[in-house]
Amino acid sequence: MYKQENIKPYKGDEDKGKQVEQMFDNIAPTYDSLNHSLSLEIDRLWRKRAIKELAKHNPASILDIATGTGDFAIQAAQTLQPTTLIGVDISEGMMEIGKRKVLQAKLNKIISFAREDCMNLSFADYSFDAVTAAFGIRNFSNLEQGLKEMHRVLKPGGHLCVIELTSPISFPMKQIFKVYSHTILPLFGRLISKDRNAYEYLTASIEAFPQGEKMQEILQNIGFTEVKFERLTFGVCTMYLATK
Repeated sequence: MYKQENIKPYKGDEDKGKQVEQMFDNIAPTYDSLNHSLSLEIDRLWRKRAIKELAKHNPASILDIATGTGDFAIQAAQTLQPTTLIGVDISEGMMEIGKRKVLQAKLNKIISFAREDCMNLSFADYSFDAVTAAFGIRNFSNLEQGLKEMHRVLKPGGHLCVIELTSPISFPMKQIFKVYSHTILPLFGRLISKDRNAYEYLTASIEAFPQGEKMQEILQNIGFTEVKFERLTFGVCTMYLATK
């Protein structure tokens, strides 16, 4: 078990998955505007960087795990033009916003959404050319089980692309980010989202999540090959790439 698996958004006995679902349903209306503001819009560049890597493989079918409001799915569909792209999440509230954005972007013939438990996906083995996840695997109640499911539904030779928030490891960004994530981030999150726990949970889960070489090792142990990672924006975000 990894440290972040024990970190929950709220007090109580409900399992992490249920609490994460409740949290994202609560913050869904303000999620996009708040996240873009808190990252100074850099999150768009992180997604663009990940999609550039995927473009090398020209995937026709993509599964976007923890799709949220669909930002990664929309950017991927616009750039990669796959035949099908399915975004899955446990939060109906987040996906409802995603569905509206997809209609507005006129991508509803390519992108569809489904409520799924990422620990037990309903898709058959070898279903997708690529599996992606942007800022979502940190919320898994069982990290290895979720990653095994992502591996299972990939076709042989298929590609995994994950971007996740991480803690910088070098001076001075390490110190700057710690101050930012413990003061500004939870303050603005509490004021705008009205959920005082959500952005405190965000900080705690980032700090507890395995990253860099440790995450690379986890992916290799699950069965992924050609695993590599790249720290982005001084390590505030890390991109992981792997092949089945």
